Amino acid sequence: MADATTNRQIVLASRPSGEPRPENFGIVEGPMPLARNGEALLKTRWLSLDPYMRDDMNAGHAYSVEIGEVMYAKGVSDVVQSNNLALTVGDVVVGETGWQSFSVTDGVNLRKLDAELAPVSTALGVLGMPGLTAYGGLLTVGQPKPGETLVVAAAAGPVGSLVGQIAKLRGCRVVGIAGGPEKCRYLEEELGFDMALDHRTADLPKRLAAACPNGVDIYFENVGGHVWKAVFPLLNMFARVPVCGLIAHYNDVELPPGPDHVPELLLAVLDRRLTVRGLMAGDFEPQADEFRRVVAGWLRSGQIKYKEDVVTGLENAPEAFVGLLKGNNFGKLLVRVSGDGLENSN
Repeated sequence: MADATTNRQIVLASRPSGEPRPENFGIVEGPMPLARNGEALLKTRWLSLDPYMRDDMNAGHAYSVEIGEVMYAKGVSDVVQSNNLALTVGDVVVGETGWQSFSVTDGVNLRKLDAELAPVSTALGVLGMPGLTAYGGLLTVGQPKPGETLVVAAAAGPVGSLVGQIAKLRGCRVVGIAGGPEKCRYLEEELGFDMALDHRTADLPKRLAAACPNGVDIYFENVGGHVWKAVFPLLNMFARVPVCGLIAHYNDVELPPGPDHVPELLLAVLDRRLTVRGLMAGDFEPQADEFRRVVAGWLRSGQIKYKEDVVTGLENAPEAFVGLLKGNNFGKLLVRVSGDGLENSN
């Protein structure tokens, strides 16, 4: 067991081909880093695991993790040493930390958190990057209107669940697609979706068509694959398709076999005047303050609910991440790295 001054890091040991495996990661232990002039030492409390990290494991793009490097991630951390005038020991901050127990920062791109406003873990979920993605993507790209039908994939996840709840607040009929009856019950009974469908059932296209008798005006895409195929024929004239993620394809090593559906898609875009737009959280950074203010108000009033799936111990992050890509998580996946009895098990 590592002592309180050991920095435990999860590094990329090898690049996966297809599905990642726990052995693609390695655990490295070393001394706690030192904060130099203008820097502060952060101790990771909460670590965020997100599907986009699968792409970071591949070579050849701007955010690729190199072999032997610490995996990228945002985290909630405690400031434990500071040589930075803007940061004080005891501050709780959110920012890029990586999969590690300690990190050093110059204070850039960090945001201080107020635990009185909301639990600090929400800065990685409903009040963090997934929440901003949902808020900005739905309202800016989806542009929901009362009476419209919205379908959202991966609906029990941190993005999809907020998309559906905001759409309900905007007067839409909301149909969520999720994996398994427990998640579907949660969407209907806890979050107030009009209907939730299990994508693992063989008759998804038929059931989705019955759930959307007036077609689909907004499809918030998080998945791709057979879910997209079920939704595509139902898209109405002038439907909007915010594309947030394609988790069904992150492990693909080559293009799927034919037939080629590109002409079919482009003809539908033309004939039905579809809007299909990719998005990332950073696109909506100018809305970030508004987003946190509005969604925090909804949380306080009980109009919005959220769910977290917590894994304890940094060493368990690789296995949890592999499960995330298989849909094993239920809610925002977080790793509790320190605090609450973990102070000596970094």
